[in-house]
Amino acid sequence: MSQQEPVTSPVAEPDVIIETRALSRIYPGVIALDNVDYRVYRNKVNVLIGENGAGKSTMMKMLAGVESPSSGEMLLEGKPVSFNSTHQAEKNGISIIFQELNLFPNMNVMDNIFIANEFFQHGKINEKYQYELTKALLDRLELDVDPYTPLEELGIGHQQLVEIARALSKDTRVLIMDEPTSALSQSEVKVLFNVIEQLKRRGVTIIYISHRLEELMEIGDHITIFRDGRFISERKVSEASIPWIIEQMVGDKKKHFDYQPAPQGETVLNVSGLTALHQSGGYKLNDVSFSLKKGEVIGIYGLLGAGRTELFKGLVGLMPCQQGSVHLNGLCLDKAPFQTRLKHGLALVPEDRQGEGVIQMMSIQSNMTLSDFSLQGFRRAWKWLNPHKERASVKEMIQQLAIKVSDPELPITSLSGGNQQKVVLGKALMTQPQVVFLDEPTRGIDVGAKTDVYHLIGKMAQQGLAVMFSSSELDEVMALADRILVMADGRITADLPRHEVTREKLIAASTPQD
Repeated sequence: MSQQEPVTSPVAEPDVIIETRALSRIYPGVIALDNVDYRVYRNKVNVLIGENGAGKSTMMKMLAGVESPSSGEMLLEGKPVSFNSTHQAEKNGISIIFQELNLFPNMNVMDNIFIANEFFQHGKINEKYQYELTKALLDRLELDVDPYTPLEELGIGHQQLVEIARALSKDTRVLIMDEPTSALSQSEVKVLFNVIEQLKRRGVTIIYISHRLEELMEIGDHITIFRDGRFISERKVSEASIPWIIEQMVGDKKKHFDYQPAPQGETVLNVSGLTALHQSGGYKLNDVSFSLKKGEVIGIYGLLGAGRTELFKGLVGLMPCQQGSVHLNGLCLDKAPFQTRLKHGLALVPEDRQGEGVIQMMSIQSNMTLSDFSLQGFRRAWKWLNPHKERASVKEMIQQLAIKVSDPELPITSLSGGNQQKVVLGKALMTQPQVVFLDEPTRGIDVGAKTDVYHLIGKMAQQGLAVMFSSSELDEVMALADRILVMADGRITADLPRHEVTREKLIAASTPQD
């Protein structure tokens, strides 16, 4: 560590439930954690923050028994511990809610909550008892869902609440929450914060990871900052400020974004009357119409379930629409499948990075070029690839997106969540699209990496691409977009040019009307 980056030692307080000493985790070519001394304070909300790749999730995986340290030691209640599995960590009272959902879509809500932790009576699972417990847990989270509901029928935000309910079902002394609100609406976040306060009163210690700084200041008691795999600083939240946090996170790196409108060309995308029906009745999309020009950036704002993700999937052909039309440069794509729409220049970066964005068994390079291979972008002949062109293109995209990676041949799972998101962005750009749809592109990304994505969106517009992105963050939509569409109940309820946008208008338009 350079002399220009002083390290603040952990606060000397006796009431520490977990402590690590010189803890390191080394992957091939990557030092994820470098001799980290970290303390978790009892019955407090211990906020852990840092840029993507800072080592936060790696630390949590070792505390939860997902991975083992390369060196150093962990202490629980002052005694050295070593966990070889999450089950072993749970037996010691440590549970984790992962950043990426760790659920089974083909199972119902109740079975997801109690899988591998079932209640048996006379050699059989006591289903009635589990049902009652599930109902109580869901009521506590204000989630009005029957425990027998198949998980795949729930939106990603409600699935996140099921993940939280599963953690609450266990006898937990330390609960790790890795980006627990990234898919939640504002009302659901308030419910979660109330649950956290209840847990503290019951003697549960919380480790809380989030990139939403205002959220951390509201909920946290202690804050610890990692950077580049190292412990940087620690303070009580009451003694910290957002400018101080950002300074500690990014160090000497300057992170700033200035909106610069791009020259707009002719209309490239026309959407008229797009309508998609729920199987059970009602609308996923209800008569959606808009147009998008070259060089234009449109932001979509709306609450959870407003129809933002459904709109993107309908536009690229991943969800059937019963009515309406989609024209790209005058070409009708109404009956075109996803592959054809991709070939003609529509690209989507999905919200669900793990489920729909990456293939975990493949390398970084293979994930990034996957869509382009499907379009035969790198093929010299029907069965031969051009590996030199592939590597050069991937290297260029890695540099353009500032992806932290030592070797593109490493597995995609070796990257932090934010860097995985950048790979998904790169995969879309390598298809040479005309229109790019970004569904919550900064979900789970730190303040520094967010600015990288903002600059990328601006750069795409300057290059003449048409860009459409969704976000649940008001400030983000207002900062980036030339024009904002607000959605509620599957409809566009407002279409506002940048100079007419106010927070009050966006909030009012996003509220479903009876």
